[in-house]
Amino acid sequence: MNKTKDMTVGSPTKTIFFFSVPVLLGTLFQQIYNMADTIIVGQFLGEDALAAVGATGSTVYLVIGFASGLTQGCGILVSQAFGGHRLNELKKVVGTALLLTVVFSVILTIPTVSFSRQILLALHTPSNVLLYAHEYLRVIFGGILCTMAYNIAASILRSLGDSRTPLYFLILSSFLNIVLDIFFIATLHMGTAGAAWATVLSQGISALLCFWYMFHNYNNLRLSIRDLYPDPYRILCMIQSGIPMALNQTVTAFGIMILQSGINQFGSSVMAAYTAASKLESLVMQPMIALGSGISTYCAQNIGARKTKRIFVGVRSTMLLSLGAAILGMALYGIASKAILRIFLSDPSPEMVHYALQYLYTSVWFLLFLAWIFLFRNALVGLGNGLVTIIGGVAELLCRFLCIHFLLQPFGFWCICLTNPITWI
Repeated sequence: MNKTKDMTVGSPTKTIFFFSVPVLLGTLFQQIYNMADTIIVGQFLGEDALAAVGATGSTVYLVIGFASGLTQGCGILVSQAFGGHRLNELKKVVGTALLLTVVFSVILTIPTVSFSRQILLALHTPSNVLLYAHEYLRVIFGGILCTMAYNIAASILRSLGDSRTPLYFLILSSFLNIVLDIFFIATLHMGTAGAAWATVLSQGISALLCFWYMFHNYNNLRLSIRDLYPDPYRILCMIQSGIPMALNQTVTAFGIMILQSGINQFGSSVMAAYTAASKLESLVMQPMIALGSGISTYCAQNIGARKTKRIFVGVRSTMLLSLGAAILGMALYGIASKAILRIFLSDPSPEMVHYALQYLYTSVWFLLFLAWIFLFRNALVGLGNGLVTIIGGVAELLCRFLCIHFLLQPFGFWCICLTNPITWI
């Protein structure tokens, strides 16, 4: 059954909304990967292990964010070829994207696995959580190919307007992830490495299912050997499209690593508090991320079809949808914060709960700025303008550095709470 969606026709608001809903569900289930790790680690292994998984978050985002940005950029060219009905070019673009996925997976895996411990030491990771963090991080980095494979497969399908198929396979692998988490940690006693293995294996299975479905059901994506030929011009176009988004994700990740290095100086209780709070924050971000994905594909297809006036209408409509996403996030913070925090640890310390709620109740007032960042950044990427997004990422990096460098000592944990809101603004 053909589930592609031509986003160059029909109501822009309805088109973007109904495309974004499956993406939202998919990103929510993708959060289940991380939250399942965090919850099960906290319940079975304790506060130090929970802090360790949190300590790896910014480092994982640095590498996985680069990979995700690269695949998203590749998907833009797929959208443009599909929107312009250039089907022969579509196959060649997909073939080039798959080749680049393998090459960049190897390039990213070797140094990150080799220097994972040194990275954690550079972030001032406390000695009582260092071993847990290193075991987790090494396995996650070893599975970069699985992560990139799923991201590129899902990106290609979404670029054709099919946002449902990646969702179905992600739901399946999310449940598999939870089962493997419990089996590896509670039964085999593999510690934090078990949580990482569960995540990598689940993503690998999800990637295989996406590729099987893609090649089996879409004639336009059935590649021949000629489509896998490494054409230099097409590789250059793909890199020019993907690198700006990848660099933007990387620069943002460096900023988060700076923030994490400041958090690590407060000890394991604060680290665990930030880990739990950031998971809830990630949950709240998902509607914004989904709308960003929707507007990116929408803009790419319409620029490929040269319907520029339609792009303006779609962006304006998505601004209002983003406002709704921000209000929804504020409501979730206010209603469910305490209950969700207690999921991560069966008996959290009062200190941990205090710091986590302080962080959440501070950032809640600034979510609309975050929603519009996702909207406009992804719209620009869909239009092929990556320079502005890179400048924005550099601004975020500089802002986080200045906040941690100048405000951490005089304001303590309040600096941690305010750094992200100041950066979003």
